Amino acid sequence: MISSLLGFAFCVVLCLILLALSMIISKGVLSDREKGSSYECGFEPMGPTRVPFSLRFFLVAVIFLVFDLEVVLLFPCVLLSGNVWLLSLMLWLFLFLIGLGLGYEWSEGSLDWKE
Repeated sequence: MISSLLGFAFCVVLCLILLALSMIISKGVLSDREKGSSYECGFEPMGPTRVPFSLRFFLVAVIFLVFDLEVVLLFPCVLLSGNVWLLSLMLWLFLFLIGLGLGYEWSEGSLDWKE
């Protein structure tokens, strides 16, 4: 109990030290406004430098990451040995749940690129 409490206290103190150190170091970096502006061959920017990000693209990227993570979770199950029927049932149930999630996203229209 004492060792876990000491470990937790050490982590908290380390986080506070690193946070304070980053705040001290970053004050000099953020003071120069010209360093944060865009550069176009020595001329002033002719238009807005920030381009709006497509929300559709972001949504498709997040859905891809979620389903990609779920597929990666399937790979270790292939290496397990033991009750093959139970493992097969779990894998099919997992794939069914992934299919349900994909069907829901499709029916909701999140995968449609055109509005």
